Amino acid sequence: MLGEVNLFGPQLVLMCVGGMLLVAELVVRDRRVLVATAMTAVLGAVAYSAILLADGKVGRTAFDEVLVFDQFALFFQFLLGGVALAVIAASWDALARFPSRQGEYLALLLFSTAGLMLLAGTRDLIGIFVALELTSISQYILVGFHKDRLSSEAGLKYLLLGAIASAILLYGMAILLGLSGSTNLSAIAEYVADGDSGVIEALLLAMVFLIVGFGFKAAIVPFQMWVPDVYQGGPTPIAAYLSVASKAAAFAILIRVFLEALGAELLSAHWSTIFAVLAVLSMFVGNILAIQQADLKRMLGYSSIAQAGTILIGLAAITADRSISLGSGGILFYLAGYAVTNLTAFLVVIAVFNRIGSCEIDAYRGLGKRAPLLGALLAFSLISLTGFPPTAGFFGKVYLFDAAVQSDLAWLAVVGVVNSVISAVYYLRPVKAMFVDEAAPTVEMPARWRPNAPLALTLGLTSAGVLVIGLAPSLLIDVANEAVTIFVD
Repeated sequence: MLGEVNLFGPQLVLMCVGGMLLVAELVVRDRRVLVATAMTAVLGAVAYSAILLADGKVGRTAFDEVLVFDQFALFFQFLLGGVALAVIAASWDALARFPSRQGEYLALLLFSTAGLMLLAGTRDLIGIFVALELTSISQYILVGFHKDRLSSEAGLKYLLLGAIASAILLYGMAILLGLSGSTNLSAIAEYVADGDSGVIEALLLAMVFLIVGFGFKAAIVPFQMWVPDVYQGGPTPIAAYLSVASKAAAFAILIRVFLEALGAELLSAHWSTIFAVLAVLSMFVGNILAIQQADLKRMLGYSSIAQAGTILIGLAAITADRSISLGSGGILFYLAGYAVTNLTAFLVVIAVFNRIGSCEIDAYRGLGKRAPLLGALLAFSLISLTGFPPTAGFFGKVYLFDAAVQSDLAWLAVVGVVNSVISAVYYLRPVKAMFVDEAAPTVEMPARWRPNAPLALTLGLTSAGVLVIGLAPSLLIDVANEAVTIFVD
């Protein structure tokens, strides 16, 4: 029993410290102590995962195979831990807006991260749903944390749409349970492999319900309606967190469920086609609507929808012959590169907002002259999101497009390239505003400034990650491919 709890250690650390922060907030109001405690908890969870790895625990299961500690789960524990650290550091100035609720904010971040980590390492439908609700409820509260009109509206919309998505997801799980008699992914996989055409309609219905539920968390069209309002209305660090951590965990569970439980030939051709269609819709809808945005946070929100479509190319490229390394490995590589790239962009947005109080693209006019380093880092991250070399975004797209070509989906790769060109229209607009346009006379921008120390350090690390992945992609590619070997027969 203790050995099984040991595998649950990283998440347990986050949840216990989160509970402590809720209590400590009653007597401790020092922001430095609370932030240091939260960051220590995340570092402790990551260190716990590293110790389990060093002790040879990889491949072990716990709680009757509900929880698994494999290479795939380990990859996302490290990735999500890094994202959580960056978001906590980026929240330093945001915490000053609610001095009496700082511990609550940090505790919710820890609870949400624990849920996302559980989501990536769960092999049971009940466990998946519990993990999903743990992170979702925390995120609903965080989105509405400012309690102003925009924040409250965003939180309510996210809650209502999330409740509908969760109900649909639960219906899909109930159908699978009714058909297979089990909530375990391996048992469901055996049932699907032995199934016949007589149950194909019920399985397809369950599959569609699962795609709706998980697609909501991944911000896939047509389940993306919450994204722009939540990104604009919620605290900017939380928008960054949702754009990276929530999306990464959503794709992690999509890969695990569809490869591990629904990967038999009876279904794989169907869901591959569905993901290809959703990829096209997400890319075009996200990119076209992003062009029309004047607010940088809303633009990045629609951009995240288009990026989800790009990632879906990897899922569509996973075919029934189980040669999945290229598609699923490409997804993991792209998620890691997207994480550091999008975090870099959001960190600059946070730094600028802390000074001028605006996220309008016009407010960035002249930023390249007033704050050349911040302007350069934002430009670099936007160029990476577009897919220009030598950046993480470029190699991520090359990897996914190659997976599509190898799976006889060359047309989908062409659509991806076309959308990369479309995305340049809005990604390069802030770059033009910063380095070509004159400063807006209505914006009082300081002559020069530097972000606070935690934000500056985090910004340096994430921007270095974008460059390192772009210059030496093979290191991350090897790690990503190793993480998905568990799905290869």
